[in-house]
Amino acid sequence: MHGLVGVQGAFCFVVLFVAGMFVATFDRLSHQPRGFSADRLLTLETLTPRPQPATYWEQVAAHLRATPGVDAVAMSEWPLMTGESSNGFISVKGGPPSDIPAYFLNVSSGWRDVMKIPLAGGRDFRLNEESGVAMVNKIFAKQYFGNENPVGRSFAQVDGTGRQYPFLIVGLVGDVRDRNMREPMQSMAFFPFNADYARGTFIVRTSSSYPPALASILRQEVTRARSEFRVSNIRTQAELIQAQTVRERLLAMLALFFAIVALLLSGVGLYGVLDYTVLQRRREIGIRMALGARAAHVARGVTVDVLAVVLLGAAAGLAVGIASVRYISSLLYQVKATDIHMLAVPFLAILIAALMAALPAVIRAVRIDPSIMLCSE
Repeated sequence: MHGLVGVQGAFCFVVLFVAGMFVATFDRLSHQPRGFSADRLLTLETLTPRPQPATYWEQVAAHLRATPGVDAVAMSEWPLMTGESSNGFISVKGGPPSDIPAYFLNVSSGWRDVMKIPLAGGRDFRLNEESGVAMVNKIFAKQYFGNENPVGRSFAQVDGTGRQYPFLIVGLVGDVRDRNMREPMQSMAFFPFNADYARGTFIVRTSSSYPPALASILRQEVTRARSEFRVSNIRTQAELIQAQTVRERLLAMLALFFAIVALLLSGVGLYGVLDYTVLQRRREIGIRMALGARAAHVARGVTVDVLAVVLLGAAAGLAVGIASVRYISSLLYQVKATDIHMLAVPFLAILIAALMAALPAVIRAVRIDPSIMLCSE
């Protein structure tokens, strides 16, 4: 029985240890800085049969702004955190293109305000802004201009043929996470939403704390404003962010469920062993108590051996858990097996479960009446 208790303790520790790493991974990914606010944001991904001028897109946006329950509306080619991206290489002062690409996104005036992205310098895009200007984030400015203020400076976007398209930087904005929660934030340049587009996204900040309530109304209003515009997909910005951690959330929930089950089974098994031990040793306990043994001595004699086996099993589980980390390392994020809390939490959970399982057996042992026990023998 002691051997089985030890194996059970080792298995329980491994499950708790792995569950703790999955939960920590999900927590750290969920709290990654994004650089924008997803609160009350609704994204309306919209298609047209053929490219439409930016003025038509602005007309639809103006119509949506007049809809009850809408606080603000802006446009971009696609929403942030969808995984879609456009990138290219940058040339500064006529130099060779950079080795690391920058990411690009066309946005309308007011997009930065709707997304709650801070303006660190310069200005935002104006309504009907002409081409040839750009806003860049701090990573872009640091990468290409060092510690100099990038506002008023120029850079060129280099296409696959080597042709360069110059842009004047009119604004410096905060860093924004565009694609993946696991990747670091990238250098980004934002260009005016002023060309002909067959697809685009209306970013709507609602006055309601539950944006989906306006989804069906906004879908109808887009087509009502211009019949050739059709909303293909409506999602909240929060949903787009949560979609980045679906796997991690599922793993954390499953691992936590199995950890609780393993802990309960371990506690029940330990309770059974201790209760049986007290039952088998009741005559010995009665004699010890008749000879003056204190309750603390009796409790220690009943539990110390089994608890020692549990702790030895947990130590063995620690070795197995650390060895198994390399097989799941690709599923983890910023979590190390040697982190003190990763090791302490399973030990504490097993210790608390063991003490709770031992409590009924200890109570039963110290309540043994020596006179009754000896008379029965």
